[in-house]
Amino acid sequence: MASRSCGNFFDLASGELADVPPTPRSLPRVMTIPGIIGDGNGNSDVESDSASAVSRERKIIVTNMLPLIAQKDNETGKWRFSWDEDSLYLQIKDGFSPETEVIYVGSLKIEIEANEQEEIAQSLLDEFNCVPTFLPPDIQKKFYYGFCKQQLWPLFHYMLPMCPDHGDRFDRQLWQAYVSANKKFADKVMEIANPEDDFIWIHDYHLMVLPTFLRKRYNRVKLGFFLHSPFPSSEIYRTLPVRDEILKGLLNADLIGFHTFDYARHFLSCCGRMLGLDYESKRGHIGLDYFGRTVYIKILPVGIHMGRLESVLNLRSTCNKVKELQEQFNGKKVILGVDDMDIFKGISLKLLAFEQLLLQHRELQGKLVLVQIVNPARSSGKDVQEVKKETYNAAKRINELYGCSNYVPVILIDRHAPRYEKTAYYAVAECCIVNAVRDGMNLVPYKYIVCRQGSSIMDEVTGTKPESPRTSTLVVSEFIGCSPSLSGAIRVNPWDIDAVAEAMNMAITMADAEKQLRHEKHYRYVSSHDIAYWARSFMQDLERACKDHYDKRCWGIGLGLGFRVVSLSPSFRKLSVDHIVSSYKRTHRRAIFLDYDGTVVSQSSMVKFPSPEVVNMLNALSNDSNNTVFIVSGRGRDPLSEWLAPCENLGLAAEHGYFLRWNKTSEWESLAADLDWKGIVEPIMKHYMEATDGSSMEVKESALVWHHSDADPDFGSCQAMELLDHLENVLANEPAVVQRGLHIVEVKPQGVTKGLVAEKVLSMLAADGEAPDFVMCIGDDRSDEDMFESISNTVSNSSATAVPAIFACTVGQKPSKAKYYLDDTADVVRMLRGLARASNPNPRRSAQFKVAFDRVF
Repeated sequence: MASRSCGNFFDLASGELADVPPTPRSLPRVMTIPGIIGDGNGNSDVESDSASAVSRERKIIVTNMLPLIAQKDNETGKWRFSWDEDSLYLQIKDGFSPETEVIYVGSLKIEIEANEQEEIAQSLLDEFNCVPTFLPPDIQKKFYYGFCKQQLWPLFHYMLPMCPDHGDRFDRQLWQAYVSANKKFADKVMEIANPEDDFIWIHDYHLMVLPTFLRKRYNRVKLGFFLHSPFPSSEIYRTLPVRDEILKGLLNADLIGFHTFDYARHFLSCCGRMLGLDYESKRGHIGLDYFGRTVYIKILPVGIHMGRLESVLNLRSTCNKVKELQEQFNGKKVILGVDDMDIFKGISLKLLAFEQLLLQHRELQGKLVLVQIVNPARSSGKDVQEVKKETYNAAKRINELYGCSNYVPVILIDRHAPRYEKTAYYAVAECCIVNAVRDGMNLVPYKYIVCRQGSSIMDEVTGTKPESPRTSTLVVSEFIGCSPSLSGAIRVNPWDIDAVAEAMNMAITMADAEKQLRHEKHYRYVSSHDIAYWARSFMQDLERACKDHYDKRCWGIGLGLGFRVVSLSPSFRKLSVDHIVSSYKRTHRRAIFLDYDGTVVSQSSMVKFPSPEVVNMLNALSNDSNNTVFIVSGRGRDPLSEWLAPCENLGLAAEHGYFLRWNKTSEWESLAADLDWKGIVEPIMKHYMEATDGSSMEVKESALVWHHSDADPDFGSCQAMELLDHLENVLANEPAVVQRGLHIVEVKPQGVTKGLVAEKVLSMLAADGEAPDFVMCIGDDRSDEDMFESISNTVSNSSATAVPAIFACTVGQKPSKAKYYLDDTADVVRMLRGLARASNPNPRRSAQFKVAFDRVF
C-alpha cells in the first residue's frame, strides 16, 4: 500500500515545472541506425561526416550543481562560464578513457532569468557538454535549502529535530518540492540519454529518488548512485516519515556506493528492518535481491586529484607563502585545522582540547600554534551563528590566557583563503587535526599528506634536500569517513577533550622516524587511491552490475515510489490458470503436491487452519479418482491431522516426510531413524532461545526448530548464523542435518526431505502401472526446492514413453528451481479453485491405493 506522502508520486511532480525550457536538440539522444546518431526526431543523415558515424562511449554524470563557475560581464551583462577545476565531479573524468564522452546534468549556482535560459543552455551544451536544469526559484529554495539542508542533511548527520530550536520538523511541502526537482532532473537526463548504451552516475543525497523516475522511463537503464554523506543508523533513519520512499528510490539503481562499510551496513540494516530484504556477499561483492534484480553495494572512499594538488604546490605564490610562514612560525610548531563553519565540524571542541593541552603542558606555551582556517558556511541559520560565536569566544579566551605580544596561540582565518594559501599551511604544519563529530568523508587529511610530501620545485625554493625524509602526523575523528583508510593516524573521540589534547601532544612529540613511517604509509595509499582510481573502480563495478540486463525479462510494477522493476529469467514465468486448467483437463492420471504454510495458508496469518473454501477445494481434488493429492509440510502430524480432518482422501506428509499417511483411514508410517541427537540439540537451542528475546523453540517428534521471526531482525539473524555453526560442529558425527530456513534453524534426521516424498509417491504410481501424465508441485520455502528438483529428476529418469506435463511452481517472485511462480497464497487459491471446478469428484478406491502405497513404503 502506498504511503500518504507519495500515493501518486509521479502526478505529484508533473505540471509544476512546465515553464522550464527543454534541452536544445543539438545533443543527439538515440541511435537510429547502428553507428549513426539521430537528431532526436527520428531522422538521420547517413551522408554526414565520417566522424559522426562513430559511436562513442558515454557517461552521464548527474549532480545537484554543475562543475562550473559563473561570472557576469559588467560591460555586456552576459554570463561567462568556466570549469571549476577543484570540483570532484569534473576530476572524475580522469578515471575514464580519453575516448569517453562525459555529459553533465545539474543546476547552476546562480539564478538565470527565464528569457536567458535557452541561450545559456545551448552555450553550455556546445562549450562544456553540460545540460542545466533550471528550477524555478521557489522550487529550488524548498528543494535545496528546505528539504535537503533542513531535513536530510541534519538527519544523515545524526541530528534529530527534538525541538523547534534544533532542526526543522518534517514539512510535506518541502518533500513535494524535492520530488518535483528530482523529476525535472529525470526529464533532462532522458532528453539526452541513450538508455541502452549510456551509463548514468547519480551523486549524493539531493537526488535519492531520481533512480525511480529513470527506472520507470526505461526498465533496463544503467544506473549508479554514490552517497557522499554518512548514512545514519536505522534508529535515526527510521524517524524520517518518507523513509521507505527514499530506500526504494535508491534500490532502483544497479549499484549504490558508500565511503565506508559503516554507512553501507546502516543502509543494509534499514533495508532489512523496513523492507524485509536480505543481503549476501559473493566473491567479495555485496548484493541485495530486489524483485529479481541484484542491487550491488560498493564500498570505496573517494580520493583526491594528485595532479591538481601538485600543480598548486609548484606555484610561485605557494612557494613564496611557504617561505613567509616558515619565517612567521620560526621556532614554533604548527597544528592545522581546515573546516567548514557548521555544527558538525567540531571546531569549538578542537579549541577546548588545544586549551587543555596548553594548560597541561606549560612547556608548549609560546612554542605551539593552532591555525584554524574556516571555510565559508554553506548555509546560514541560527545554529551556524551560534557555532561561529562559540568559536570566536573560545579563540579569544585562549589568546588572552596564553598569548603575549609576540605569541598568538590560536590564529583564526575566517575568510576565503585562496588555494595556494591553504596549500602553504598544509606544507608547514607539523600536525593536521580533523575533529568533526560527523562527516561523510573529509579530504583534508589527504591533501595535507600530499602537501607534506612536497615537490622538487618546493624543495628548491625552501632549500630542502630531495633525499630528506618526509614526515606528517594526523589526528582524526573516528566519526569521519576517511578515518578507516588512514591506519597510521591517531584516532580520537572528538567529545573526549582530554583524549584529543593528549593525541595532539603525542603527534607533535612523536619521534621523527615514526612520523616518517606513518607518512610513507599514508602517502602510498593516498597516491594510489586517487580520484581517477575511485571513478574507474566504481564504473567497472557498474558495468559488471548491468551486464545481465538483457538476460532477464523485466517489467515495471507499482505506483508512486512503490514502483520497481521485476526481473526474472526468461524461462521463469507466472503460472496461468487457464493454461494449467487446460492441461489438467487433457490428462487422466495426476499427482499433486502442495506445501501448507505460505502456500494454501498465508504465512503472515495468525489463523493456521485452512479456510472452508480451501478444504472444499482439497476435497474436490483428492476425491477425483484420477488424482493423488498430498499436503507436504514441515509441521507435525497432529496439527495437520486436526486441521485437515474433513479431507478423507487427502495424503499427508508431516515433518518434511518423516511421517506419511495416504488418507484419513490409513495409519501413519514413519521412517526408521536414530533420534538420540535430540538430547544434544535441545539444551543448545534452549540456551539460544533464552539469550535471544522474541525467539522460540518448537519440539517436533522427529525434529527441533528454533524460530526468530519475532526477534530483532539483526540480532536474530546473527544468532541464527551462530546457532547454525554451533550445531554443525556438535552434530558432525550424528545422523542429523542442520538447515536454515526463513527465520528458522531446524535440525532433522538425515535423508528426510520433501523431495523424497515426491520421489516415492511418483515411483509408487509408476510401479502400479499408473505413471502420472500431470505433475503439479507448489511451495514457497527453501525446503520446497527439493520437491521441484526431485520431480524433474524422477520424471527424466523414468522409463515412461510419454513425458508428463510438469508444473513446478514457487510462491513469490524469487530465484527458484521451479519453472513457474504465483505471487501469493491468494493466487494459489485462485488456481486451485480452477482445478477443483475441472475435477470429477468420484469416490476413491482408497484400499487399492493403500496396498500399493504399503508396497513402496
